[in-house]
Amino acid sequence: MALDKDIKTVPDSLAGLRLDQALAKMFPDYSRSRLKAWVLDGAVLVDGEAMRPRDRIDGGEEVELNPVAETVVESKPEPMRLDLIHEDESLLVINKPAGLVVHPGAGNPYGTLMNGLLHHAPELAELPRAGIVHRLDKETTGLLLVARTLQSHTALVRALAEREISRRYTAVCQGVLTGGGTIDAPIGRHPVDRTRMSVVDDGKPAVTHYTVVERFRAHTHVDVALETGRTHQIRVHFAWRRHALVGDSVYGGRLALPGGASEGLVESLRGFRRQALHARELSLAHPASGVQCRFEAPLPADLEALLAALREDVA
Repeated sequence: MALDKDIKTVPDSLAGLRLDQALAKMFPDYSRSRLKAWVLDGAVLVDGEAMRPRDRIDGGEEVELNPVAETVVESKPEPMRLDLIHEDESLLVINKPAGLVVHPGAGNPYGTLMNGLLHHAPELAELPRAGIVHRLDKETTGLLLVARTLQSHTALVRALAEREISRRYTAVCQGVLTGGGTIDAPIGRHPVDRTRMSVVDDGKPAVTHYTVVERFRAHTHVDVALETGRTHQIRVHFAWRRHALVGDSVYGGRLALPGGASEGLVESLRGFRRQALHARELSLAHPASGVQCRFEAPLPADLEALLAALREDVA
């Protein structure tokens, strides 16, 4: 599908740059890699002529950009009830339930959020990962950003990389934390079990900030803010600090039960079969208007029930 043609004159300040470098500055709504691909496909003309990405420009040339959207997602659309927190021409904000896989993969070719998004908005097939900007684990609930245009996708991916999008989570961990703090520890693949992540010296930088919301006898309700976004970051960081999230079957240890716990609390803790983690808030500049936006998702019923049981235990 062809997008809107765009014609601009190369400013003299860009004279001497490679064509792909100049295009990245002239058309910031698109990534440099995508602009380079369009140059190679002949979708960019300079004074009516095709050029190579490495060719130098003199300044003053007329550049005609004829962007073409490609089908980059091959997953099949599937009807699915989506909990839409926000929807406009540039952006979708989804409240993901527990148990829903975000992207198709081995063992999950169908029934994923991506399949549902492609049914809701077929144009997403022309965007990388159907416009999904970041991901949540299967059993983590809460907010996900989805771009609806190439321009929005480029802007949101860039904002995420530059840490301009604020992401806040609600979590319940085992053990009693005395106060808030920051966990700054690199994360990479586990040296033995490659399906897991762990804190490793040669991992990628990972920073997690947290504050205590409520303390219970053997658990803590925390507010978590991500500075980076590594795979399983919150789960790995809290487990590394010996405060694994309640219900985390991958990184958690033995279930913590306070002495003399009521039958109801024991049942609530043992019955919570997913990590107690909810992406509750996103703050960002809207990719089209630039207006600052904040989106919130209420706590899911199972997490509300868990917190109610813990509060009753200390009442």
